[in-house]
Amino acid sequence: MGSGDQGKGVRIFIHKELFYSHDRVQILHRSLHREAREQSKNPSHMAASNGGALTLVDLAPFFAVGDADDAGARARATEAVREACQATGFFRAVNHAVPRELMARALDLSAAFFALPDEEKAKVRPAEGASASPLPVGYARQPAHSADKNEYLLLFNPKLGLNHYPAQPAGFRDALEECYAKLTELGLLIQDILNECMGLPPGFLAGYNADRGFDFLTALRYFPATTDENNGISAHEDGNCITFVLQDGVGGLEVLGEDGSWVPAEPVEGSIVVNVGDVLQVLSNKKFKSATHRVVRRPGAHRHSIAFFLNLHGDKWVEPLPEFAGDAGEPPRYRGFRYNEYMQLRMRNKTHPPSRPEDVVHITHYEI
Repeated sequence: MGSGDQGKGVRIFIHKELFYSHDRVQILHRSLHREAREQSKNPSHMAASNGGALTLVDLAPFFAVGDADDAGARARATEAVREACQATGFFRAVNHAVPRELMARALDLSAAFFALPDEEKAKVRPAEGASASPLPVGYARQPAHSADKNEYLLLFNPKLGLNHYPAQPAGFRDALEECYAKLTELGLLIQDILNECMGLPPGFLAGYNADRGFDFLTALRYFPATTDENNGISAHEDGNCITFVLQDGVGGLEVLGEDGSWVPAEPVEGSIVVNVGDVLQVLSNKKFKSATHRVVRRPGAHRHSIAFFLNLHGDKWVEPLPEFAGDAGEPPRYRGFRYNEYMQLRMRNKTHPPSRPEDVVHITHYEI
């Protein structure tokens, strides 16, 4: 699909039935309380080790209500998230209410799917121009000339009826849809925590980013490193609001640290890696960092991961909020833009790669 077709798809992609009010978010939070409480009973979720230098954030207090100790724990966790978002834009969440069994099952079934013959995987894609989704759904593989060496399966909200699912392995579709639902709920919780971190009026981000029609999930497989190269995904920042990463035990995800060195985000069973994207960096006038990260492939092993992107509706206007520019006495560091415009520029990076690296469009395109 060309960038013009994608833009048209984005503009017409409005699904009011998926509009989430702040009250709905609170109901979702309460529905997760029981699962978080069960997770917190598992000592492994409370381990001090955080697999490298990523900040470890225990979300269990956000699923408990009416306890002064829990209120204090929520305040400490919120402060930890704030500090992580200001430093690197990355942290690791535990006691997040996404069942460990579901995470493991989804990753195992994803590995089984990608192990299928190429001709079987190629069946899981719509006919050219047959989908109205903002991005092509179904299976795809990075072209041979790409520096990124991976293949993936992409899906949007199952309620929209846009997705193409593989017939095999059995249970894969159910696992993906369960993950999608749980990660959406977690995304709304993290969004509320970030709202508090940013000092915004209660429910501001929930209202600003209320349409769930642009979120998407990808299951990925990275090929083993060769003797010549090991790039899985080149260093980049995510263009969305919030990203979650579930990963198997192979490792390879790395985060750019404050000192300019690469910090491994090594797998920790049952945890979810969280990072902030470009939208929040702009809204916060660069107070929160859109995390720079990459994947380095390991020799002798495929790496499997599942990434969920809490996104923004294409029609939304993005610019530094008054709380961080103007009212805060600081000049805006970005000019405002329509989110759809930025997404088309980022997509063009992939469909028509510039010959010079400096011509690749990043959020710096809108810097003042």
